[in-house]
Amino acid sequence: MSLKPNSLLYEEIKIGDIFSFEYFVDESTVFKFAELTGDFNPLHMDESYAKETLFGGRIVHGMLLAGLFSTLVGMLCPGERALYLSQDISFRNPLFLGKKIKVEGKVLSKFDGINVLEIKTLIKDLEGNIFVDGLAKIKVR
Repeated sequence: MSLKPNSLLYEEIKIGDIFSFEYFVDESTVFKFAELTGDFNPLHMDESYAKETLFGGRIVHGMLLAGLFSTLVGMLCPGERALYLSQDISFRNPLFLGKKIKVEGKVLSKFDGINVLEIKTLIKDLEGNIFVDGLAKIKVR
C-alpha cells in the first residue's frame, strides 16, 4: 500500500467528511506484525492450534487492525498535520487471514479554537461486516 499523505488544514475538513482506503491482510502482514510486537500467540500463528478454538482457524491480531487507524489519520485525515490524541477501540468480530478490508473514518465533530477533530473509525470487509470500530480525537497542527 502506498498512500501519498494529505496536508489538510483544519478549515478544509468538514463534519460528515469520509476518508477511506482498502487493505488486504495476508500471511506476510500477520507475520511482520508478530515480529514487530513479539505477539506470536498461536491463535494468530498456528493453523492447527487455531482450528481447535471456537474460531476454527487463525485470526488477525486485533491490534494490527487497529493500527491501520494510524494510516487513516496520518495519511488521509488530516494527513501530515495530524497529532493523534486518543483512540477508543472495540473489537466486534474476528477477521480471518486473506481478506480485503476497508478502513474508514467519518468526521463527527470539530472543536474550533483547539483544532481538534472527533472521527468515527471503522474497519469492515467489502460485504459490510464490522471487525473494529472506535472513536479518535485528532489535533490538526
